[in-house]
Amino acid sequence: MSNGLGTQGITEQDIADYLAHNPAFFERHAELLSTIQLTSPHGQRAVSLQERQMQMLRERIKGLEHRIVDMIRHGQENVTLSDRLDRCMRSMLRTQDAAALPAALTSQLQHEFMIPQAALRVWDVSRAFSGESFAREVGEEVRGFAAGLTAPYCGVNTGFEAARWLEESHSIQSLAMIPLRDASGSVFGLLVLGSPDPTRYSADMGTEFLSRLGELASAALSRLRH
Repeated sequence: MSNGLGTQGITEQDIADYLAHNPAFFERHAELLSTIQLTSPHGQRAVSLQERQMQMLRERIKGLEHRIVDMIRHGQENVTLSDRLDRCMRSMLRTQDAAALPAALTSQLQHEFMIPQAALRVWDVSRAFSGESFAREVGEEVRGFAAGLTAPYCGVNTGFEAARWLEESHSIQSLAMIPLRDASGSVFGLLVLGSPDPTRYSADMGTEFLSRLGELASAALSRLRH
């Protein structure tokens, strides 16, 4: 061979390295492109190197097309989720009675996102709201659990105390629990979303959207503590 290698001890990697560093090889030996025969992945027939390259290129383009379609679909889904969340927040802004905010929020979330059940609790509220259902006593275990969440919890309902806030808690198989935080980062409440579908809120699902929901809900519900 012109690169000075002997025929003894030459590996496929040696050949591959040579061709990678000598791209003009096939210019000097153009006839090889039409004479080299490869097995087609779509059958047992032999195809030329050029045809095999075209097949590989078409497969790569098809893969890119699938990725683009997925990106467009995910983008459309994100826009839909964002629009629904915006409608929830507009509803919060239109709610003048602060005491009605929790019920308005959970009702709107259930409507917009087809959530079977939703509930929340807020602690350390202003005295004016101390008699409201959303201000009912919450155990230290729940408070500690909420304070320890660095991201919304998503997973199986293993008998969480907070799940009993839901109207039909016996039917709840999966939960999303979102901590409510004030401007300093301290937790002052917990938003609970429940479903009888054990896969609705799974441990491996993304929580970025739920975190955003928690931030907006926290800002709206902060009025209960003034």
